[in-house]
Amino acid sequence: MAQTKSDPNYRIIAENRRARFDYAIERDIECGIMLEGSEVKAMRQGGTGIAESYAAVENGELWLVNAYVAPYGNAKTFTHEERRRRKLLVSRRDLADLWNATQRKGMTLVPLVMYFNHRGMAKIKLGIAKGKKNVDKRETEAKRDWNRQKQRLLKETR
Repeated sequence: MAQTKSDPNYRIIAENRRARFDYAIERDIECGIMLEGSEVKAMRQGGTGIAESYAAVENGELWLVNAYVAPYGNAKTFTHEERRRRKLLVSRRDLADLWNATQRKGMTLVPLVMYFNHRGMAKIKLGIAKGKKNVDKRETEAKRDWNRQKQRLLKETR
């Protein structure tokens, strides 16, 4: 899902960069989001955060919990709550897979990135993830540092 130059509608709204450090992502899935009009306009202006949010399957529905959407200044009467629960749209098969992963395998649903797709629709990419322990986090950090150092060494030898 790479952004192309001929695709003016594709734009990343918010990204959870810490998720790949804190969690081991097994698989990701694209979901639609049910939004109000002022939320979409606020997302286009910026000021959206998904860093401390998560997704949960409750009563046969998928919900995005604790995602922040900044208030839209021009909406006077019909405003939205900044941290309300938003319903996520997936197929029944995907919903069943997500429920099985969270209930049986001890996984969690972590939002990775929120974006407008090529049609201008707001989407969110959820990762089915398992939490890392401190040892795994240190190992990831060591690999990242080694790759940086390796790139510097290669750059110097050219």
